[in-house]
Amino acid sequence: MSDGPAFPRFDLEKKAALVTGASRGIGRDTARALANAGASVAVAARDLEALESVAEEITAAGGEAHAIELDLLDVGSIERGVASAVERLGRIDILVNNAGIGAERPALEVSEEQWDWTIGVNLKGLFFCSQAAARRMAEQRYGRIVNMGSQAGRIGIRDQSVYCASKAAIEGLTRVLALEWAPYNVTVNVVAPTFIWTPGTAPFLDDPEYLESVVARIPLGRVGSTMDVAAAVIYLASPGADLVTGSVVMVDGGWTAQ
Repeated sequence: MSDGPAFPRFDLEKKAALVTGASRGIGRDTARALANAGASVAVAARDLEALESVAEEITAAGGEAHAIELDLLDVGSIERGVASAVERLGRIDILVNNAGIGAERPALEVSEEQWDWTIGVNLKGLFFCSQAAARRMAEQRYGRIVNMGSQAGRIGIRDQSVYCASKAAIEGLTRVLALEWAPYNVTVNVVAPTFIWTPGTAPFLDDPEYLESVVARIPLGRVGSTMDVAAAVIYLASPGADLVTGSVVMVDGGWTAQ
């Protein structure tokens, strides 16, 4: 075999990661997957008690994890949370902006409060968390930021006007941050899932009729799991994706290919 470039690596040994919205669902399992890949992890959200449970689960499996209280609607809380993560982990190499919210509401009925709440968490909070982390990453000349988008950023979903707007905006923001932070060796990408079974989506997906209507639009014939999403995050955070930035990885079973 001739000599050539090293084989791609997807491990995260000696990397430090911060995951927002990590108390349950996609965030919880992404944190577990990052730890399994070798990273030390700070799990962040508002529910400190739930976070402690996640951290204990990771620690019991042989990993390193710390619970960080962080409110994405409060920029001061974001800065304190990122600073705490750096203090506990020693650095921050990976940020997963997983936290997000959405509520069904016809566009004619959306209130200013509902708009501000959704955009505040999904977009404003994501931006300022990225900014706080990227300032540290720029100093160390290394960082990997993965933003949680959605197929809703590419397609219209009835009664989800604000959610779709926020997820589409994440893609545009990601491209700009990727360009601005590339000189610091900081990559910024998006993972965009389809319907994923989580405790939050269970009330809908456990309805056979609703599930059938969703699966009918997914060429691969199933909704996603949290680990389907975590796998894409691991890839984008790994050395194997060192030349990938400003991109969107669709984890949608082919929905948006139609």
